[in-house]
Amino acid sequence: MALKRMDNMGIVVEDLDAAIDFFLELGFAIEGRAMIEGEWAGRVTGLGDQQVEIAMMCTPDGHSRLELSHFLAPAIVADHSKDPVNALGYLRVMFTVDDIDETLERLSNRGAQLVGEVVQYQDTYRLCYIRGPEGLLIGLAQELG
Repeated sequence: MALKRMDNMGIVVEDLDAAIDFFLELGFAIEGRAMIEGEWAGRVTGLGDQQVEIAMMCTPDGHSRLELSHFLAPAIVADHSKDPVNALGYLRVMFTVDDIDETLERLSNRGAQLVGEVVQYQDTYRLCYIRGPEGLLIGLAQELG
């Protein structure tokens, strides 16, 4: 039995509409939006009786997805949005973009803030981290050459 693919990465947000708008601006497409609730869902997550609204977002190449989740019940129990990049656990996601400067300009209109600075690694990449909606840590990479 072999691993087939990574299906999606989940991100919990307070403001689902703002997160959707941000990832649309980055270049994602929305595949769907739904309310996930009921006994079956709670059995999967271990949260019991849950109610969560999700939006499934897809990258332009169709290979990667983000599942944005807004929990109505039970309430969110922790906030990692201000944790630095060296905190334990799943902390950031990185995307390759065509033009890092143009992407930063567009995303700054959606509230994104540069964490450090845009740096160049050899003649291979330009890289940076930004804080997106609700402090989400996102890496951007531009391939050079």
